[in-house]
Amino acid sequence: MTSPTAPARAKTTDYAALSAGWGALLGAVLVAARDKGDEPVRSAELPGLGLATFALSKLVAKEKVDAWVREPFVEEHPDGRRPKGTGLRYAVGELLTCTRCVGVWSALGLTALRVTRPREARVVNAVLGASAINDVAQAGFTWLCSRASAPVGPPPRAVDQTAPRRFSRPVAGE
Repeated sequence: MTSPTAPARAKTTDYAALSAGWGALLGAVLVAARDKGDEPVRSAELPGLGLATFALSKLVAKEKVDAWVREPFVEEHPDGRRPKGTGLRYAVGELLTCTRCVGVWSALGLTALRVTRPREARVVNAVLGASAINDVAQAGFTWLCSRASAPVGPPPRAVDQTAPRRFSRPVAGE
């Protein structure tokens, strides 16, 4: 985010162009869905579609293997990613560094695939959905391992037997 005194890297019209492009693609999907019956995407498919969207958006926005997609629009730094350039290029860079933003576009693309090529979409969604479940399982496993190797209580304190005891009663026989 830019400071109030810094010049804007993208204008409202740049974001409007992205929104218009998304809206036009959504319109094309709606036109394609007209001839597919009453329910071209069944509600029972939404959880799998959601998992596939999660996996695809994470892949595009975060993973090294898709850095080539982000490269024209995003600078990769050890401390994070920042959009490049100005105008529409900068706006696309912002989009590509945001998993939620990429998720909206991913959902549109995966839904378009489901509407136009249902058989192929089932395969793609299954692969991406399994990938998302794997991500959750790996994160859970890592968390469990860290909890299993964490100390249960405070570490025992070493007692210095030679130091004088303060605020204690003398032990019998001393």
